[in-house]
Amino acid sequence: MNKIFEVPLYPYARVADQDAETPVCHSVIVIGAGPVGLAAAIDLAQAGHQVVVLDDNDKVSWGSRAVCYAKRPLEILDRLGCGEPMVDKGVVWNRGRVFYDERQVYDFDLLPEEGHRRPAFINLQQYYFEQNLVSRARALEAEGAPIELRGGNRVVSVDAADDGVTLTVETPDGPYTVQADWVIACDGAASPVRAMMGLDFVGRVFEDNFLIADVVMEAGFPTERWFWFDPPFNRGQSALLHKQPDNVWRIDLQLGWDIDKDEEKKPENVIPRLKAMLGEDAQFELEWVSIYTFQCRRMEKFRHGRVLFAGDAAHQVSPFGARGANSGLQDTDNLCWKLGLVMDGKAPESLLDSYDEERIHGADENILNSTRSTDFITPKSDMSRIFRNAVLDLSEHYAFARPLVNSGRLSVPCVYDGSPLNTPDALEGGPDRSRPGAPCPDTPLGNGFLLDRLGGRFTLLTIDADAPETVETGGIAATRLALSAAADRSGALSDRYLGSAPGAVYLIRPDQHVAARWPSFDAAAVKAAITSATGRA
Repeated sequence: MNKIFEVPLYPYARVADQDAETPVCHSVIVIGAGPVGLAAAIDLAQAGHQVVVLDDNDKVSWGSRAVCYAKRPLEILDRLGCGEPMVDKGVVWNRGRVFYDERQVYDFDLLPEEGHRRPAFINLQQYYFEQNLVSRARALEAEGAPIELRGGNRVVSVDAADDGVTLTVETPDGPYTVQADWVIACDGAASPVRAMMGLDFVGRVFEDNFLIADVVMEAGFPTERWFWFDPPFNRGQSALLHKQPDNVWRIDLQLGWDIDKDEEKKPENVIPRLKAMLGEDAQFELEWVSIYTFQCRRMEKFRHGRVLFAGDAAHQVSPFGARGANSGLQDTDNLCWKLGLVMDGKAPESLLDSYDEERIHGADENILNSTRSTDFITPKSDMSRIFRNAVLDLSEHYAFARPLVNSGRLSVPCVYDGSPLNTPDALEGGPDRSRPGAPCPDTPLGNGFLLDRLGGRFTLLTIDADAPETVETGGIAATRLALSAAADRSGALSDRYLGSAPGAVYLIRPDQHVAARWPSFDAAAVKAAITSATGRA
């Protein structure tokens, strides 16, 4: 069995900062080398911004942890240069099945249309994800990008001021002090940085627990998401089954609230539960066991001056729906281009307030969906359970009931409706899926795909419309990408970007969200939209 999580990938090494007479100041310090912290560091380094990552660990996480990665985060990882190894190693899936008692009530397809580079989801253990991100960071470092990973560096104090942040860092050689213009806290749900700054979560903790078991076994189950309500092997509760690489299967079993967590994690108690599900003759090994409690909470604000919180450090959701790591990647995708513009002097610091506004909108959307999933999976009253079970019975035979079934509404991209960075929609007949605030839907382009052509810059996307090659204002340039619907035999470009309009001009943000769209090019309107999208309006 691959024991990647036992190998130090960024071991402690003494650095010059520890011997400096006065604290060295870095542009950005990222605290936490999990998926969200590494993604932020890679994003900034690719744009040429100096970044240091501090983590008290020196290796990847143990256990599968975050396991399901959705299409939009995979597209973000493509832009970061590490999407391909994720998909190559991961288990690709689009379909799922829902069971009630012993019978299947229905199945579903999460990506029923063609013309997307990435699948609806892949399953991949978090330790592989982190390994891929570390490899990408090392590759950037070898190419001369200003990125540095420091393992064995534990932040023990945070002193935030108006013009920067001072950190005390504990190491095997003793403490040292370092400064940063900006700090991004990606140090997980228990976030020591959040505690040091006297900040906390608001939200709900649900009275329920789930057992997670990573099981190594040869099994003939299809590559699908299987969810059970009230199965015979876990009466009155629920269960989930996912396939991962290396013959590892992720099993989640609902346990209820009043349990002894230490006892439930013991192999002598876990194995009988798994045999009840898989069969008494099933042959398997336990790789990892954990217990989690449903939590749907977030910080009141993600930005606190020069300290910005992202991922689980900023918000938590119950895991059904794959909204944890996926939303964390969308946090950094939203934050890093804005922080880059601020550091380059091309946007005011107030642009970072839109990170707060847009990603709190995303967190609230995730918390709402996650809360609804949790309430459906774990009814809080007899009447709620009667309603839930009636919906499941009806869904076996009647399509109208299936949208009411909530086994964990699976992660979808966040649309920043109402964002102050948006320009009002001016494309009459334009598709709703590509409205201002929406992430750009992918489409085939020749031998490639649209999102690869957009990259991580401001783009003026024109479809059967004239425009100059570059539009610039305030030191920010939008480069034209000219397309024709007639050249797209699949029809996806027209369907996803034109609708009933004969032509269109889109302003696309560096995070590949639509900032504005029009039926034709208007220089003044485009410049005004760039100004608005960079917080200078």
